[in-house]
Amino acid sequence: MFKIKLHWQILISLILAIPAGYFFKEDIKYITWVGTIFLKLLKLIIVPLILSSIIHGIISIGTNDNLGRLGVKTISYYLTTSILAIFTGLFFVNMIAPGEGMNMTVPQSYTQTDVTDASITDTLMNIVPSNIFSAIAENKMLSVIFISILFGIFINKTNRKTKKVFTTFFEAFNELMMKITMFIMKLTPYGVFSIVAGVVAETSSISAMAEGLLWYSGTVIAALAFHFCLTLPAMVWIIGKVNPIKHLKAMSTPLITAFSTSSSSATLPITINSAENKAGISNKISGFTLPLGATVNMDGTALYELVAAMFIAQALGYDISFTDQLIAVGTALLASIGAAGIPMAGIVMLTIILSSIGLPLEGIGIIFIVDRILDMFRTATNVWSDSCGAAIIAKSEGEKLKV
Repeated sequence: MFKIKLHWQILISLILAIPAGYFFKEDIKYITWVGTIFLKLLKLIIVPLILSSIIHGIISIGTNDNLGRLGVKTISYYLTTSILAIFTGLFFVNMIAPGEGMNMTVPQSYTQTDVTDASITDTLMNIVPSNIFSAIAENKMLSVIFISILFGIFINKTNRKTKKVFTTFFEAFNELMMKITMFIMKLTPYGVFSIVAGVVAETSSISAMAEGLLWYSGTVIAALAFHFCLTLPAMVWIIGKVNPIKHLKAMSTPLITAFSTSSSSATLPITINSAENKAGISNKISGFTLPLGATVNMDGTALYELVAAMFIAQALGYDISFTDQLIAVGTALLASIGAAGIPMAGIVMLTIILSSIGLPLEGIGIIFIVDRILDMFRTATNVWSDSCGAAIIAKSEGEKLKV
């Protein structure tokens, strides 16, 4: 048997699912159980994935001397650019509204969640759970994220022996969750076929679906282009006093590699090499900021997740309140941090955002069709942001760059 890469398997399943759902509307109900099981597996890993990813990420950042001034600058930059990216996505998706008018529905066999209608005050109050185990059992995502952050911060404050024990445990826990996630992702083609076929079977107009996906793709790419071409270069020029065009030329190889492979982790060695040899950034700066950026700085992913969640809400006819949009923004920021190193990270972490604002996970089936293409754009944006951060921080440390 020929070994076909996962993204090609997904593409084939998508191509087959559309005519299957269109021509066999009455019979699709017999295979929707496959999509149901796939979504249950995704739901199964959400809470442990949040716990392992965020706690492990905070522990790896640390509070020791290895951070200091350099660490504060790096984390501040990453948080700033991620927030700017998310609000850029929020602006574009509300302005263009690519999902409005699609009138999509999910198969009736799936259970949908009611969108929350709590005030901002109630939402903030409910972030802090009265019982850790009940928050986990009830899948209260904001509470789970709060618990994860709390654990990560105070593990760093324990004595060396205790911290070593917890660090070893959560490194192992995180690796275990990555393995389970990779296994579930191998089942994606079957789950995608079932979900997409079911969505198509319930859709009255295929042309409306295709048009909506084109608008959605255009919205994501336009928002990413704004962040890539305007926001980040402006920061490099104004804050770093570096010529953004020269810096872009210096980083062209890792950017092309990131675009073609859709993996910022796989591109990391090339990114470090270009930053040092072409941009003139010292190993002290690149060796710290770029690996950390590949782990926690996901501007493109954060932007994409927010746009995708809002698009799904629009396509399914949900009215997302301002409070829910703020929740989605905060969750997208934290989810993008936890997305590092996970295959198809955007899709996996998108389930967290959908759950946090009460949207059905089945809506993911709508965007699977174009996800692979958009993944290339968002990965290139992630790597570009990392390199811009390295240049800005290097200049702030008094280094003279080649660009």
